[in-house]
Amino acid sequence: MDETYTAEFAEIYEPFYRLRGKDWTAEAEYLVKLIRDRSPGARSLLDVGCGTGAHLETFDKLLDHVEGLDVAAPMRDVARRRLPHVTVHDGDMRDFDLGRRFDAVTCMFNAIGYMESVGQLRAAVRAMARHVVPGGVLVVEPWRFPDKFVDGHPVAEAGHPDGRAIARVSHSVRSGRAIRMQARYLVGEPGGIREFTQVHRLRLFTENEYLTAFASAGCPAEYREDDLTGRGLFIGVRR
Repeated sequence: MDETYTAEFAEIYEPFYRLRGKDWTAEAEYLVKLIRDRSPGARSLLDVGCGTGAHLETFDKLLDHVEGLDVAAPMRDVARRRLPHVTVHDGDMRDFDLGRRFDAVTCMFNAIGYMESVGQLRAAVRAMARHVVPGGVLVVEPWRFPDKFVDGHPVAEAGHPDGRAIARVSHSVRSGRAIRMQARYLVGEPGGIREFTQVHRLRLFTENEYLTAFASAGCPAEYREDDLTGRGLFIGVRR
């Protein structure tokens, strides 16, 4: 995943997804509400797979203490420049240990989809749950479920965010549960046009596989479809 999330992509990551309608502020506000519905006194949060810190920026305004963790150095660099007072850890969600617990842990967008097997999914949920205080909340946004994925579907998107022209064409191929998604970007700027390609290797997990991973980590969860992200959320409370 580190090779996918390069400095070139980190630079256009937020402008491109804002173009697609993503609202990190609204999502973070919604997450804090969901967390406090279950743990009214929640004041600390760890965002796993925090990327450029777009969610962290709002979490930082709403909570007393927040930290982030990401495996991709270019994304961490952006987050650290944006929030120099917030600790952003270098770590793999499958086996990290920060030596402390939080009232809430979140893992949003596509991050969990990069796990390569059910075993890795369980390891990641277990590692996240270890960082949640008893009675605290773990929220994970899944990637696609197997029965919702359309194999071979080509997607084209373009627009003019932040004074640039950005276009992306993507195509996904499925082999069992494994997905290879190729995305090609064109970025037009005053100095000219540049082009780069990403390859994402993701995996489809079932709703039951997520729920089992939460339960085995001592953090039984519910799945909510009615949320802002379009993919639902798994929300667990640590025993």
